[in-house]
Amino acid sequence: MQSIKYNRVLIIQTAFIGDVILSTPIIEALNNISKSISIDILVRKGNESLLKNHPKLNKIWVWDKKTNKLINQIKLINSLRKEKYDLVINLQRFLSSGIFTLFSGAKVSIGFNKNPLSSSFTHTVPHIIEKGIHETDRNLDLLKPLFDDVQGSMKLYPNKSDFENTVKYKTKEYIVIAPTSVWFTKQYPMEKWVDLINNISLDYDIYLIGGPDDLSKIDKTITQKANRNCINLCTKLSLLESTALMKDAKMCYVNDSAPMHMASSVNAAVTAVFCSTSTDFGFGPKSTKSFVVEIEEKLSCRPCGLHGKKTCPEGHFDCAKKIYTKQLLLSLNDDRTRN
Repeated sequence: MQSIKYNRVLIIQTAFIGDVILSTPIIEALNNISKSISIDILVRKGNESLLKNHPKLNKIWVWDKKTNKLINQIKLINSLRKEKYDLVINLQRFLSSGIFTLFSGAKVSIGFNKNPLSSSFTHTVPHIIEKGIHETDRNLDLLKPLFDDVQGSMKLYPNKSDFENTVKYKTKEYIVIAPTSVWFTKQYPMEKWVDLINNISLDYDIYLIGGPDDLSKIDKTITQKANRNCINLCTKLSLLESTALMKDAKMCYVNDSAPMHMASSVNAAVTAVFCSTSTDFGFGPKSTKSFVVEIEEKLSCRPCGLHGKKTCPEGHFDCAKKIYTKQLLLSLNDDRTRN
């Protein structure tokens, strides 16, 4: 295997925020293999800010999937072909990413065998969901048929201004909570978050983070119901600023969702609440100081799928309701330090 022939590389990951973060070990690994490799990445519109000013990326391509999706894809393909990539690495298992790969014009292409167009790739790798294998390991497996030494970890790069814009929130020890999730069964119930907040010492400031769509929901279900002050920072911080805030927190409390990976990307102390899903699928936290909280009793219905669901299939949602505040507080009092 020779790495020197791959001078220009394109990574394709047009899924969600968490998926983009989980793809960053590929960037780190390629850069570790050779600093001379020029690395570009293709992401969906809205996720490009995660990689803003990334020191190891040459260019970020953005695909607008919401407006004129097909037309924008064709335009992008035409632009990508002009770049004459030596290698395309497709991290997704969906048809649209397969189309980008197939028509990219790259000399070599590699992706998972679950992609509908995998037969057109020059190399394929199995995507195996198995206990003990993290998604970042599965992603790095894509490089192994081509390179001898593959090492990389999740990493985002908040810059100086991202940290400067969060300094005012760091006047004393604080806790960050990301209480929402796109999927109902991945989200620890709001009343449970309120109970956690009410049981955290007043010695800590508490900041709530989320997307613009979460602002009103968090205000109505948490900040207005908690018995102590907590600050809703939705819409006030960018993704990288939120990551910079998480980095220095005493603890970050998250669901099985993108903020968990944001915390891991800067080695922030993190406690991840897993309701309907399980770390056995390979999406758990990777920080040195990380904790997983889940129901202590075994449920025959859990996990109910790889991803979350809009409602509990059994109607009781015990996988979340039978997780208790005392379980979450244990990690806050853990005296382990981060490397």
